[in-house]
Amino acid sequence: MAGDASEPIAPRIEGTVGVGGKRRLGFAEFGPPGGRAVVWLHGTPGARRQIPHEARRYAEREGVRIVGIDRPGIGSSTPHLYSSIVHWADDLEVLAQRLDLDPLVVIGLSGGGPYALAAAHALPHRVRAVGVLGGVAPTVGVDAIGGGVVAAARLASPVLKAARVPLGIGLTGALRLIRPVAMPAIGVYGRLSPPGDRALLARPEFKAMFIDDLLNGSRKQLSAPLADVILFSKHWGFELADVKVPVVWWHGDADHIVPFEHGAHAVARLPEAELRTLPGESHLGGLGVGEEVLATLLDRAAAER
Repeated sequence: MAGDASEPIAPRIEGTVGVGGKRRLGFAEFGPPGGRAVVWLHGTPGARRQIPHEARRYAEREGVRIVGIDRPGIGSSTPHLYSSIVHWADDLEVLAQRLDLDPLVVIGLSGGGPYALAAAHALPHRVRAVGVLGGVAPTVGVDAIGGGVVAAARLASPVLKAARVPLGIGLTGALRLIRPVAMPAIGVYGRLSPPGDRALLARPEFKAMFIDDLLNGSRKQLSAPLADVILFSKHWGFELADVKVPVVWWHGDADHIVPFEHGAHAVARLPEAELRTLPGESHLGGLGVGEEVLATLLDRAAAER
């Protein structure tokens, strides 16, 4: 455990798992190895350590095993572009088998939300409950809703698909150049953010977690966010009505990245879902209630056995 309260609790273990061919997924674990399993999926951008300090402390205190996973193209995960988001679940199934994660809870922040729902759809035999924190909603198909940053990003999708590899290399190089000023840059972003996110990013432990995750995850590569945008602009490979696993969706009503209406829209189309409004919170609000998220979902998972 870190000696400074402002420093995140370090991962208990980090490594990679082969998921097919020569591809690998990077992961980081927090909490005891025999604890109840939770897979925590990072936002866009983000990597395997994008797990709030409160959730890490909860894992140690309550005997919960949290596994953060690098999506392909970030951290230690091999770059790869799925044909649709649902195929991510095939890789999660392999990783879950190798790490003995059964049953499990899946949590997805922002851009991790669609991947969490894909896991629920494809792996109901393994996934007992899902939490979405300010998650992205579909932009095409019967579940689509317009507006927001993600919908606007659809316009750039053809360019990103054609130039994903060189753009990823360029982003990686650019981030290496700004590493020395990463902490002040996060501070500037926080000051320009709505009050909810500004308050979170003013907390030393939150700022330290984001810096650690961003710099560690982007040390070798940074193409995962580009792949996310491409996949968000396509059909996910399943309909929300086909997700039968219980879902709890936390969303700030002042979210400036993914509008609150997107969360409400998605929850209305999911068969078994609950919307929990975070009054006055913005896009990162779900990270500020990490203990509530874990306690709620683990209770739901226990009830599903």
